[in-house]
Amino acid sequence: MKKFILLAVMIFAIVIGIIVFAFFGQRPFGDLKASDIVSASVHLVPPDKTIQISEVHELVSHLKDVVVYNKDSSYHNYCGQGVTYLLVMSDGNQAEITAYNPFVIINGVGYRTKYEPCEKLNYYANKLLSTTSN
Repeated sequence: MKKFILLAVMIFAIVIGIIVFAFFGQRPFGDLKASDIVSASVHLVPPDKTIQISEVHELVSHLKDVVVYNKDSSYHNYCGQGVTYLLVMSDGNQAEITAYNPFVIINGVGYRTKYEPCEKLNYYANKLLSTTSN
């Protein structure tokens, strides 16, 4: 009987965890700090232009707000502008983050995302583009 109760409690905890993740998502860059980034750039398509980002504090602020939900590769079926940030981290790793609302693609894995933070990443990239074009 004790094993049955323990098993039921474990299954309940797993189900609650899945529900919480599905509705509340997670912040994959929640612990990111500007000091973690050695260099950053953003590539916008269209217009197929890459911009080096010298001041990463605003980018980090936007990345910390990104919320992802379930994995979803259906972003291949969408059209629109994609902005891809390439981060070189102080530990030598690289991260490639594409904002492509309603998706964020992190190192090649697509996720459904919360709309507003993803839109801020897109807006930020276009703001950088407009300041470098002048």
